[in-house]
Amino acid sequence: MIFSKMRDKYPRKFNITVFYTVLNKVFDLAPPFLIGVAVDIVVKKEDSLVAGLGITDTWSQLVFVAILTVIVWAFESIFEYLMEVGWRELAQTAQHDLRDETFNHFLHLDLDQIESKSSGELMSILNDDINQLERFLNIGAYSMIQLCVTISVIGTAFFILAPSVAFFGMMPIPFIVLGSLKFQKFLEPKYKNVRDQVGFLNAEFSNSIQGIQTVKAFANEDFERKKILKYSLKYMSANNSAIKMSALFTPLIRMLILCGFLVNLLYGGYLTLEGSMEVGTYSVLIFMIQRLLWPMTTLGQMLDLYQRSNASYRRVLNLLKIEPKMSRNKIPFSHSDQSVEISDLQFSYREREPIFTGLSLNIKDGETIGLVGGTGSGKSTLVKNILRFYEGDSGTIKIGGINIKDIALQDLRKNIGYVGQDVYLFHGTILENISYGQNDLSKEEIIRVSKLVEAHDFISELPKGYDTVVGERGHRLSGGQRQRISIARALVKNPSLLILDEATSAVDNETEAAIQRSLEVVKKGRTTIIIAHRLSTVVDADKIFVLDRGKIVQVGPHQKLLEEPGYYKYLWSVQTGQRE
Repeated sequence: MIFSKMRDKYPRKFNITVFYTVLNKVFDLAPPFLIGVAVDIVVKKEDSLVAGLGITDTWSQLVFVAILTVIVWAFESIFEYLMEVGWRELAQTAQHDLRDETFNHFLHLDLDQIESKSSGELMSILNDDINQLERFLNIGAYSMIQLCVTISVIGTAFFILAPSVAFFGMMPIPFIVLGSLKFQKFLEPKYKNVRDQVGFLNAEFSNSIQGIQTVKAFANEDFERKKILKYSLKYMSANNSAIKMSALFTPLIRMLILCGFLVNLLYGGYLTLEGSMEVGTYSVLIFMIQRLLWPMTTLGQMLDLYQRSNASYRRVLNLLKIEPKMSRNKIPFSHSDQSVEISDLQFSYREREPIFTGLSLNIKDGETIGLVGGTGSGKSTLVKNILRFYEGDSGTIKIGGINIKDIALQDLRKNIGYVGQDVYLFHGTILENISYGQNDLSKEEIIRVSKLVEAHDFISELPKGYDTVVGERGHRLSGGQRQRISIARALVKNPSLLILDEATSAVDNETEAAIQRSLEVVKKGRTTIIIAHRLSTVVDADKIFVLDRGKIVQVGPHQKLLEEPGYYKYLWSVQTGQRE
């Protein structure tokens, strides 16, 4: 599989490298023939094979063979260099291109397809599995080709020089080859299991590392260690099982090789003593049978590398075979009208009860609306449907009168500023995080937006200002600081639709007040959707939609909703301490 893929994808580079590999092995096999010629000269002198070329002096014949040896060794060295460079460059190129192709494919998968796999499994595929391909191309690929060349060249020479000896000497090879193919079938599922166990182990490592604060808060280090130990033991067991099977191969091959070597040694020696075979020919046969059969002891290692890389390559291909389900049309996105119309939306997560069973609502262009309700009421799910992170089972969502399914995904999301409740900052500087996705912005523009969200002052007080590294997930900043940077990141896009999902859920009252002041400025001239547990965040909204169990149970501005009995009034009274 791997050879055919490399040949199809890099035909010129692959064919040239294979050509160098074949020539390297041909020149590598020439010295035993030259040794035989030298023995023939010493034994037969003026009647030797070289003498037939017109060189009658024995010493001149040896000098001629010596010159040929230098030429052969020089060409063998040149082609070995070209072969090594060729395979390594091919391995690096294939590894780079495959990683790029796989990661690009991963980036364009639907969110639910990505979430169906653990981050550790994906990391294992994108990194370790692709690295296995490089290891095979660096070492195993040319070894397998050279073995085939060795069998072809030496087999042909044997049948020309001594057909009767060749038949017995070559007899073990079909058994070795057929046994190897059979052996490969046994190894394949074992190495697939090894790669699967690597994925499980990486997934647990990822969970433990990303949740290290929680681990330490619950003093659960021993539990995490035991969990990793369990998966590590499973990986070790799978590897040991494959290794035991792979290691068994070499001793079995050695016994077959011994049979072939003994036949050549004894039967060829018998024919030479009887005078039926020349001493030089016998010398060549002894040297060549060793050059033929001994490399076959490495066949087990080659198969081991091949099966590891093949199992890894299949996992990569399985990821590449996953096709996104969401349509990706190319209708231009209109900036003039940012009204949102949701009609009869029905949605359920995979293998779960429906969240929405016919939800409908309208948001006018330029309007600020609030989405409130208890946990699990469907607020965040609704905006994720607007962003097409997920797609409804039925119903329509229109922005500016256009069905979002007909809008190019890139255009749709570039025109929506989204601040999620789980703020994620990348490991890098504050400047890089704010300008994420808008890398052509000037620092002055970034500072202007930072001032709008009242982030500039605290950023300026940091030791390196906007060049301060925030750490992984922004752990070096407070929750409120991360929140304001994420709002700035959403605003530098100058989105016409702004979605804030629990933008003040993890901040103190002072920071909430600062964010509220910022929102009063940034929501002007754009449609804004604010999801909030804290109802104080949405009191100034033009309209508030109250959700309960996936249904809209109340609609209206803050004051109107307080004046009528219902769920909103109940939530307000609980949050203001008027009732328990």
